[in-house]
Amino acid sequence: MAAPVLSYEGLGLVQGSGWLFRGLDLYIGARDRLALIGRNGAGKSTLLRLIAGGIDSDEGRRTIVPGTHVVMLEQDPQVAGFATLLDFVLAGDDAPERHEAEAIADQLGIDLSREAATASGGERRRAAIARALAQAPDVLLMDEPTNHLDIAAIDWLENWLSRYNGAFVAISHDRAFLTRLTKQTLWLDRGAIRRAEIGFGGFEAWTDQVYAEEERNAQRLDAKLKIEEHWLLRGVTGRRRRNEGRKAKLMEMRALRASMQGPQGAAKLAIGSDDNQTKVVIDVKNVTKRFGDRTIIKDLTLRVTRGDRIGVVGANGAGKTTLLKLLTGQLAPDEGSIRLAKTLDEVVIDQQRSLMDPAKTVRDVLTQGGEWIDVLGVKKHVHGYLKEFLFEPTLVDAKVGTLSGGERSRLLLAREFARPSNLLVLDEPTNDLDLETLDLLQEVIADYEGTVLIVSHDRDFLDRTVTVTLGLDGSGTVDVVVGGYADWVAKRKQRTEPAKKAEPAKAAAPETPKKQTKLSYKDQRDYDLLPKRVEELEAAILRDEAALADGDLYTRDRTKFDTLMKAVAAARDEKDAAEMRWLELAEMVEALG
Repeated sequence: MAAPVLSYEGLGLVQGSGWLFRGLDLYIGARDRLALIGRNGAGKSTLLRLIAGGIDSDEGRRTIVPGTHVVMLEQDPQVAGFATLLDFVLAGDDAPERHEAEAIADQLGIDLSREAATASGGERRRAAIARALAQAPDVLLMDEPTNHLDIAAIDWLENWLSRYNGAFVAISHDRAFLTRLTKQTLWLDRGAIRRAEIGFGGFEAWTDQVYAEEERNAQRLDAKLKIEEHWLLRGVTGRRRRNEGRKAKLMEMRALRASMQGPQGAAKLAIGSDDNQTKVVIDVKNVTKRFGDRTIIKDLTLRVTRGDRIGVVGANGAGKTTLLKLLTGQLAPDEGSIRLAKTLDEVVIDQQRSLMDPAKTVRDVLTQGGEWIDVLGVKKHVHGYLKEFLFEPTLVDAKVGTLSGGERSRLLLAREFARPSNLLVLDEPTNDLDLETLDLLQEVIADYEGTVLIVSHDRDFLDRTVTVTLGLDGSGTVDVVVGGYADWVAKRKQRTEPAKKAEPAKAAAPETPKKQTKLSYKDQRDYDLLPKRVEELEAAILRDEAALADGDLYTRDRTKFDTLMKAVAAARDEKDAAEMRWLELAEMVEALG
């Protein structure tokens, strides 16, 4: 192991009337790519500020190699008091060179002459990234770096970090971001910290192993150990076990939706059976929407049926919000028609979580001060209902203003999911949520009986939840693709790759092409065998990730560690390709009758 450039020994911090954490030992190597994982409220952001030297610890010794430049990218950049974003970027003794900051800002697509007071969350985030990267850090500390970024900006940041020569520590709810970039994991859990020489891809297998060992220890002790602490752990591992069932259900829904899809690559859905027509909740026919001379949506035909999970993706400004407003009847099209079912009862969960009154208590928000809450016609005690959304019951009388951003998000979800509805609209629902809350949100969406519309830049979240993706590229065209974000990317790649030139045909008498009546031998074989192959690959991935969860493997057997990492990556690629191939074959089977 290379000598660390920054380390803490016996780190401790008092918060309120007790220790937030105590006795933490951690280090950062010169080329470490660390994911910092933990529940909301565990102290991740505070720990990051301690590492940066922005706040002082109550205990512990900080050691840093002289000359090491540590830069912190805050979750909520404070631009108040600056006239423009450029003033914010160039402020302070450690301000970067102007030309460096402007070059990065240009690549991120942000105009630094923008007034700071009126800048959006995404613009403030881009400005903060430009400032941090232009400072040429040796250690870069990032708190939710992808919040408010669109997919194009996230992709740019990932590419920059993949070439970066220094070390970084990242707190993020974006699984795809962490999986692609990280090689080590710091897990802050119940006041203690663990380190594993594995990236985020092996995190769940590692934590399951830790929880299983704790459960065995608790059984051996034969005592009621921290009951109120362990209910969460049991809930987490239980949800993980249910993940596979939800995934199988999602794949079945995608296969059913594929059977309703029109010609390959078309952005229109074929007319369904009478049964499907009775399930239509939003019927869009040849819709076009313009603002001035710009066409935002062009000739879109789409049928959204009861139970669909529709994801909307695209760069900022591509028209996602416009499309969402069209689908929910808030905007009228310039051409074409949109018919909404008369029985639609809509619940909207957007990014305006701050609108909840900070002076109210959690009990006030959920029950108007009572003990019971009506959840879809079933009365539940407020304490039990809070547990379902990962709250400690003792928080029932806490003021909203004292909750973290993630806790406010969970409270909003708890309130809105209690209301009867059959159309759920989620606008960037993953911002400020920790990974365990994301698991919970995925579970709630999977169990929701109505239709779901999701606007999100979280690629992994979309891959885990939606049956159909509506992809916007800014030209007005809307791609309608069965599957999640990865399926949309694969479809775009397939469409944009130059077609191979056909070899000159040999002179021959013209033949009338025969109509295909069945799958070829190879296609039929793939159709029959691919589901089993996907199961085998999933099992292999789980097996190898479990082996990677061994925290000593990296130092004990580096060759085996590297081999397992490559095997997991290859298995994931093969599984994705196999699933895509099977869906294409399912469409062919449907077309052949």
